[in-house]
Formats: sequence, C-alpha cells, structure tokens
Amino acid sequence: MITGAALCPSPPLLCAQLTGRHAVVPELRAACAEVTGRLLRQDPEVIVIIGPAAATGTWDGTGRLNPSVFAPAIASAGTGSPPPALGLGAMLLDQAGYQGRRILQAVGQDEPASACVRLGAELAAAEGQMALLVMGDGSARRSPRAPGYLDPRAAAFDAEVERAVRSGEVDALQRLDQMLARHLMVTGRPAWQVLSGAMGPLTAAAEVLYCDDPFGVAYLVAYLSPLPGATRG
Repeated sequence: MITGAALCPSPPLLCAQLTGRHAVVPELRAACAEVTGRLLRQDPEVIVIIGPAAATGTWDGTGRLNPSVFAPAIASAGTGSPPPALGLGAMLLDQAGYQGRRILQAVGQDEPASACVRLGAELAAAEGQMALLVMGDGSARRSPRAPGYLDPRAAAFDAEVERAVRSGEVDALQRLDQMLARHLMVTGRPAWQVLSGAMGPLTAAAEVLYCDDPFGVAYLVAYLSPLPGATRG
C-alpha cells in the first residue's frame, strides 16, 4: 500500500556541502524538506527512493550521496555510492531524521514508458506500508542561461507534467514523449513514469509546493496522498 509520494528535483544545489554557508534557492530546499517530512509522518514501513540513472537496478539501502560526483575536488566518500539522484534522495531522508528501511531504485534513462510503469507496479505490489520519494528534474532548456540553452518546447512540456501532478492524475505521465524529454534534457521522465505505475488506478490529493526554473532548469516539488478507496474510472 502506498502511503504517500513526494516529488523532488535532484540538483546538486540541494547539498550544502557543495554550496557553502549560503543556501542557494532556499525556498526549494525548504519545500523538499517539507514533503520529505510528510512521508515520515505517515509512518511507512519502507521508503523507496526512485531516481534516474544510466541503468535500472537496485542499490544498497545504506548507500549515501558522494558529493565528489558533482565536485571532483571534494574527497570521495567511498566506492559503490549510488547514482546522484538516489544519493540526494538518501540525503533528504537523513536530514528528515528517517532511520527506517529504505530501497534505492534506479531507473535507466532509456527505459520506455511501459518498462517504467511495470517497474512501478512491481514495487507497489510488495506487502506493507510503502512511501515513495521520486527524484528528477524537468527540462534544462528553459532559458538562454540554461544548461541546454532555450528550447521553446520546454515550457509546454513542463506544464504538462505540472498539470498531471496537480490534478493527482499521474497516469498522464505515462504519455510523456520520451524522445522530446531526452532532447529537453529532462532527467525526471523515467522516475515519474515509475511513480505512475506504482500509483496505478489510485486517485491522489496533490499539493505542489514549488514550481520554478531557476538557472533555466525546471524544478517541481509536490506531495501526493492517495485517497482511500478512490480510483479513477
């Protein structure tokens, strides 16, 4: 049973070790802390961190963020660290004080929607109370200063994602264009589609706490709370 799902982006600016004493986009950090805290308040038996990576696979639940993947000058935290998105998710859980069981689920950037949805359904079929922490960014082509420069299609793509999340109708995420997402440098697409598969026919109450594109990259922070007994027709 899914007790709740939190969506967070996965930029390195969430890590204070990389940004120094002054928080970068503090409202984004605050929103991520809030939705992560909400996951814990539902008292799940396990939290699954879902994030994009080069390949699909499950990582050791004790894995933590290695900041050197973003800044090689920082001493390595050790070998075998999880992909950056999963590491940042683990960091958010640690900051929230979570000490329970966790699963780190990577999903390959090239996985088609059908495989992502199937993976989500498999995760949700496990016994017990489960919460989801879904990591990934929107398009990185929202402005001329963005990592991928400006693409006029980026705003519409991100708006489609936001509408699906705000409405709680996350099955719409299954219809995101994989090739367009790749062109727009959207890292969150496969993780969002895993979320869609995990939620299945459930209807969710949704709240978006942050939606903006500082530095030309779209970041969305939201919380989804499944409504008991409510399913889509």
